Amino acid sequence: MALNLPDVQACSPDIKINLTRVGVKNVKKLVEVARAGAKRPVVLISDFHLFVDLPSDIKGANMSRNLEAMYEVLEEAVSTSTYDVEELCSEVAKRLLLRHTYASTAEVGMKSEYMLKRKTPVMRISCQEPATIFAEARAFHTPSKDQKNGVRIKKVIGAEVAGMTTCPCAQELMREKALEELTKMGIAKEDSNAFLDNIPLATHNQRGRGIISIEVEDDVKVPLDKIIRIIEKSMSAKTYEILKRPDEARIVEMAHKKPMFVEDCVREMAKRVVETFKDLPDDSIVTITQINEESIHQHDAVAERVASIGELRRELEESKVNI
Repeated sequence: MALNLPDVQACSPDIKINLTRVGVKNVKKLVEVARAGAKRPVVLISDFHLFVDLPSDIKGANMSRNLEAMYEVLEEAVSTSTYDVEELCSEVAKRLLLRHTYASTAEVGMKSEYMLKRKTPVMRISCQEPATIFAEARAFHTPSKDQKNGVRIKKVIGAEVAGMTTCPCAQELMREKALEELTKMGIAKEDSNAFLDNIPLATHNQRGRGIISIEVEDDVKVPLDKIIRIIEKSMSAKTYEILKRPDEARIVEMAHKKPMFVEDCVREMAKRVVETFKDLPDDSIVTITQINEESIHQHDAVAERVASIGELRRELEESKVNI
């Protein structure tokens, strides 16, 4: 016999305050991501969070039924392969908002480890390098007739990739020291400079982590692979799991010929984002972060820029004029 129990969560709370986010996190799911031209989809172990807002006149979100509904929507959404993880988040967010009629906003996010297939620069050895990819979608009720079903979606797609940076300042100090020693040995300054231009000197290096996220409207596409490539190219050198001696020498040489401060990496990423995503609307929000784990200090060095891509475009154009 079914018990006629009161719905405690639907009661009015003693303290009537709106809550911005109510839901679950650390929801782990397998997601299949299809790739154009690939024989099989990539399977990701993804960590999701799912939230809705809660109005002041509802005591609780009834976690047991909410969790059941969220799992049901998520399970249906991930049962087939998808080409874009941010589209998956958008779909789940829209359906959560429709399911929870009391809510005005819904937020869905995911984070996954993503393996990149790369080849070393000299020996061309195949290896797999890990990256972190993430996506988020926020759904809002809107009275605008331009939005489908009265729902607007803002979505975010991004990645975090590790690399290597070398310090320009310490390298310049070592270069000055080397020039002094070469001068004492009677070697002409122009010959010394020519040698040092070809053989970069030692400096301290860092394990760097570049992070880019781009927020756009639901109908705008942002290829994840392009974000990853931008990050990889915006540090002194890439890192590889497997390096034979010729590859190791080449990576060290490449990194020391391209010394970069943490600030340089952020500016390089910003420039490449503007050059790569020419069709992105000006109001797209770009967040760029570089974190370097210092080798001769206990701290990490951090630089960041948050701006619309329109702002970045204008700054880069102005810098060309002022050169």
